[in-house]
Amino acid sequence: MYPNLYYAFKDIFGIELNGLKLVNSFGFFVALSFIISAWILTLELRRKQQQGLFVFTEEKIMIGQPAGLTELFTNGLLGFIFGYKLVGAFTIPDALNDPQAFILSTNGNLITGMLVALLFAGLKWWEKKKQQLNKPEERTVRIWPQDRVGDIVIYAAVFGFLGAKIFHNLENWNEFIKDPIGSLISFSGLTFYGGLICAGVAILWYCKKNKIAIIHLLDAMATTMMFAYAFGRVGCMVSGDGDWGIVNNNPKPFSWLPDILWAYKFPHNVLGEGVPIPGCVGQFCNELPFAVYPTPLYEIIICLILFAVLWLLRTKIKVPGQLFALYLIFNGLERFMIEKIRVNTKYDIAFNPTQAELISLLLVLSGIALFIYSKKIKNPTIVKL
Repeated sequence: MYPNLYYAFKDIFGIELNGLKLVNSFGFFVALSFIISAWILTLELRRKQQQGLFVFTEEKIMIGQPAGLTELFTNGLLGFIFGYKLVGAFTIPDALNDPQAFILSTNGNLITGMLVALLFAGLKWWEKKKQQLNKPEERTVRIWPQDRVGDIVIYAAVFGFLGAKIFHNLENWNEFIKDPIGSLISFSGLTFYGGLICAGVAILWYCKKNKIAIIHLLDAMATTMMFAYAFGRVGCMVSGDGDWGIVNNNPKPFSWLPDILWAYKFPHNVLGEGVPIPGCVGQFCNELPFAVYPTPLYEIIICLILFAVLWLLRTKIKVPGQLFALYLIFNGLERFMIEKIRVNTKYDIAFNPTQAELISLLLVLSGIALFIYSKKIKNPTIVKL
C-alpha cells in the first residue's frame, strides 16, 4: 500500500521526494477521477447537444474590465493558504513526518504565505491588465451545458465531500459522539452514497437554475458516475483506507490466482490498522492480522465492466432516462452484493442491513421505476424537477 505518493515513488522509481508526502494517494486518485470524469461528461453533453437535446442560455458579461478588489482578495487569500501551508511545510522541521497533522494544525510559515499571496494577486492583476480595454464592453454570450461542466464538477466535489462526511458520521454515530471535531475534519471516513445523494441534490438545483434539461443530463451522468466510482476506488485500494472486506480464510480456487485478488492483508495501510510489520520502521508499518477480501479491487473491476456496458448502450437506448435508470440498477446491485463480504457498520433492525444496503435497494427500485416511467415523459428538453 502507498499512503501517499512519497512511498509510491520511493518503491516504484527508487527516488525520495519529501514534498510528495503532502499528496495523499486516496486524494490523488479521487482528483484524477474528477478530471477524467469531467472530460467524459463533456463528450457526452456535446454529443447530446449535436442531437438537439439541449438548448443554450444567454448571459451578459463585461469584457475589458480591470481586476476588482474581490478578485484580488480572493486570489491573494488562496495564495496565502497555499504558501502558509504547502510551501511552508518545506521550511518547518518535521512538518512532513505527519502531513495530515500539520495541515490540520494552525502551524505554517507566515512569510511564505504573504509572498505567495502577493504572487497570486499580482498574477490576477496582470492577467486582467492584458485584457483591459479603454472602454469596457458588455457582450452577450451563449452558454451550452458542456460549458458548465466545470461548475458541475465543483458542485459534485464540494457537496459530495460534505454528504460523504455527514452520512459516514450518521453510520458511525458512537465514534462521532466521542470526538465530533476530529470526525468532521479528519481526511478519512467518507461514505460514497452520502456523497452521491448530496451532490445529486446540488446538481439538480444547479440544472434547474440554469435551464438544463435534467433527464438528458442524467443520461450523460450515467457513464460518468460509473467511471468516477470505479476510478475512485483505485485510491481506496492503493492507500488501504479501510474499505476492505471481511476475513477470508478460504483456500484460493485457482493456484495461479495472485494473493491480492483473493485475500490480502493491506500492509502499510494509511489507517495504521492491524499489527506491526516485522522489520518496518517509521509511519505506516502495520498490516491486518488476517487476510481479507480486497473489496476495493473487486469494485474497480466490476464497475469498469459496467462502465463499458453503459458506454456501449448510450447510443442504442433512445428513450431519455433509461440509461440513467440502468446506472441506478447496476450501481445498486453491485454495491448490495459487495456489502455481503465488506466490513461495515450494521443497523440493529430486521435483517441487520448496512446503510449502503438500504440505499442500494432504494437505488435499484428507483431505477426500475424510472425505466418504466421514462417512456411517459413528454417534452424531455423542458426543464422540470
